Amino acid sequence: MSSVTDKPAKPASTAVAASPGRLRSLLTNQQFLLLVALAALVAYFTSRDSVFISSGEVATMLATFSELILMAVGETYVIITGGIDLSVGATAGFAGVVAAFAMRDLLAGHSPEALVLTVGTVICAAVGVGIGLVNAILMNWARLVPFVATLITLGAATGMSLVLTGGAPIGADAAAINLAAARIGPLPYLALIVLVIVAVCWVYLHLSRYGRYTFAIGSNAFAARAAGINVRRHTTSVYVLSGLLAGLTGMVFYMQLGSGAPSSGNGAELPAIAAVVIGGVSLFGGMGRLTGTILGALILTVVQSGLIIANVSPNYSQVAIAICIAIAASLQALRPQNRSQT
Repeated sequence: MSSVTDKPAKPASTAVAASPGRLRSLLTNQQFLLLVALAALVAYFTSRDSVFISSGEVATMLATFSELILMAVGETYVIITGGIDLSVGATAGFAGVVAAFAMRDLLAGHSPEALVLTVGTVICAAVGVGIGLVNAILMNWARLVPFVATLITLGAATGMSLVLTGGAPIGADAAAINLAAARIGPLPYLALIVLVIVAVCWVYLHLSRYGRYTFAIGSNAFAARAAGINVRRHTTSVYVLSGLLAGLTGMVFYMQLGSGAPSSGNGAELPAIAAVVIGGVSLFGGMGRLTGTILGALILTVVQSGLIIANVSPNYSQVAIAICIAIAASLQALRPQNRSQT
């Protein structure tokens, strides 16, 4: 008798059962569903009008995407910690207005355009950081919840923009508009710069200790504090980051418009939050991926541009955003809560 014992073959049913399991996992993966939805939307609007995928229209969509994604990235960090930042749109508008005053004076003194835009960018970033600090102070020391704290700064920044400008745009910088329109093929230079910033934020969120702390605080702030994380300091840095990115968005608005418009950021917080929710980031904190936010922002951009191509009134844009939020929230409710995306 042979001493070698044959290993029993695996039942065929195991392999058969594995395939439906992988398919089920794929169909419940929100990143995959977002890619399918994005492809379907592009195909639909292209069938309505082939101009939708022309280089000019793609460049326009990327410009819109650039305005949205910076605020949405900052909002992603905030929401993962379990908070929310309603002030991002007002921060962008106010930062653009403050910087526009300085840039107008520099242009009047015939300063080089590169110097003008550099100074404007620094001012926008500083204003954004300042508002982010105010949000953190209101939450950490005044003990206000994030919704109330950022609602206060939203109102204050919106009001100050109107007070400083009287409701009129500040400056007229044609060179900035030309620079914003410059591109390599369908890719605007401005969009490429924004994408580099987004890539850096992705690395910090998913591949660094800073990102791990962000997820830990959103999952359980008490446990994170017990583990030695300075929750107050880290939360402050997250809101400062959100303010910084919103302030830089103000510079994007300036370059797109050639002026600092007090109304440029009005209502911009809704699409930013919508992109985060559509991307699958949990509103309860502790779960999500920046890749999903990027896809969510792309979907919103495609929907808004597609409605314009289809000659639908821009007034329906908010309705479309609300529908997208409803669908995304439903998908979150159906997703197994014990599945980690981090």
